[in-house]
Amino acid sequence: MRDTDSLVLGIDFGTDSVRSVVVRTGDGAVLSSGVKNYPRWQKGLFCDPIENRFRQHPLDHLETMEASVIDALEAAGRSAAARVRGIAVDTTGSSPVMADARGRPLALRPGFEENPNAMFLLWKDHTAVAEAEEINRLARSWGGPDYTKYVGGIYSSEWFWAKALHVLRQDPAVAAASDTVIEHCDWMPAVLTGCEDLAAIRRSRCAAGHKAMWHADYGGYPADEFLARLHPRLPALKASLGRDTFTTDKPLGTLGREWATRLGLPRETVVAVGAFDAHVGAVGAGIRPHRLVKVMGTSTCDVLVVPKGKEAEKLVQGICGQVDGSVVPDAIGYEAGQSAFGDVYAWFRRLLAWPLEAILPSLPGDPSVKKAFAEGILERIIPSLEKAALEIPPEESAPLALDWMNGRRTPDANQRLKGAIAGISLGTDAPRIYRALVEATAYGSRAIVERFRGEGIRIDGAIAVAGVARKSPFVIQTVANVMDMEIEVPAGDQAVALGAAMFAATAAGVHASMAEAQRVMSSGTERVYRPDPEQAKRYDALYARYLRLGAFVQRELTPGM
Repeated sequence: MRDTDSLVLGIDFGTDSVRSVVVRTGDGAVLSSGVKNYPRWQKGLFCDPIENRFRQHPLDHLETMEASVIDALEAAGRSAAARVRGIAVDTTGSSPVMADARGRPLALRPGFEENPNAMFLLWKDHTAVAEAEEINRLARSWGGPDYTKYVGGIYSSEWFWAKALHVLRQDPAVAAASDTVIEHCDWMPAVLTGCEDLAAIRRSRCAAGHKAMWHADYGGYPADEFLARLHPRLPALKASLGRDTFTTDKPLGTLGREWATRLGLPRETVVAVGAFDAHVGAVGAGIRPHRLVKVMGTSTCDVLVVPKGKEAEKLVQGICGQVDGSVVPDAIGYEAGQSAFGDVYAWFRRLLAWPLEAILPSLPGDPSVKKAFAEGILERIIPSLEKAALEIPPEESAPLALDWMNGRRTPDANQRLKGAIAGISLGTDAPRIYRALVEATAYGSRAIVERFRGEGIRIDGAIAVAGVARKSPFVIQTVANVMDMEIEVPAGDQAVALGAAMFAATAAGVHASMAEAQRVMSSGTERVYRPDPEQAKRYDALYARYLRLGAFVQRELTPGM
């Protein structure tokens, strides 16, 4: 088989579903895909939004992965499976789970099947706010290194150690049964290869560096003494992780017998080390030095790479970390992001649609007709709001919003913060509020760019991928205007899965390097959004108002500031 004829699989575990794509290594053509929603997650099981608890059952991941891969392979044709050379997996993160000595999530063991604490704590689970605050206090007072130094100086409740600490304290039974903590992106490759030896699991550099305070300067993870002050079980859990971490262009192994049989793939298929979706998507989007990739979905994850050297040695406060090799080898990967982006718009849609759920079913009429009516309204709410909002100019008298509906990720993580809408009058209508919300998410994007630039890191432009980037020219143009920055949108709608395919091709040896895989398999640019100079100037003044409102709300919600 010529390498140009070989295929790879990219498997992208998102918040709501998994997508598997079959990609040709010779040119990056996506031949087919299979998408499956997580059934338990769709029902809202094991979650409590009021408590900011979002858990996913590992069976959701196993069942949907198998089904989506099989669908993608069948759609690619009868001979596709035999031509697959490699697989790479990306997941949301930080999404860890407590696991046993075989690396098996506890929810897969008898007695823990329905226990949310034995499941994956999804990236947006904010139940560990108090634990994150404790980690931050200790990092500054214990007398040793400040382990938050390379993660922006603030440890987040969305991350690995805070979540593990929260579960240990909340659930003695889970604590007693746990032999390790494993990120979702580390578990899936272990599953595929049949690896049940904790010492053999290759932990992701991307996940460990950005979320678990791993750094070569420390010789690995935080010291036992530091972790023991948080909880006596943490040093033992740390020991299960090993000291080394691995970049995603490296293989973990080949397919194990079970999953080779279940998926109908050759046993010699190489499985790459896992990574987080945003970092993998940045590669699929065509990331290059000093171009900020914005993965714009329910939240955003902003990724930047800077070649090693003097500039890359600068520490950036208030971001989600800077890690050697977390995106591509031989470059420092920087991560930032917003805790809510598309989720802000989805919240407003739910708010407007409340009568469809609370009132419409009780009215007279055929239930099927009412259901179709409600679904039609829901589908049209956001497009109709965008059409109306487009006609409203940015102005000082308009409503002003904050994008902190799910707390603030960066700059300066604070999950206790809440969103706000100010400047409402009796003349304010839904399109004006919607425009204010879109502008708020754009202001949040600008705050991230200004933090990087303020710390001496150059940003020349942006690349936008994922759902919002594909679906809403209005949102992307607004972000371009607010940031006064050119934004590229790559061709194709599967940048994350395509990035995984690039890593799979490199790990399998089809391409000699990630740079070669990216060059050969890239989908190119579909559209470039350029800022409108007049609107960019207006937004300078409006952004200053956003900062003032944010400072006021933060003082009110964070006593002692």
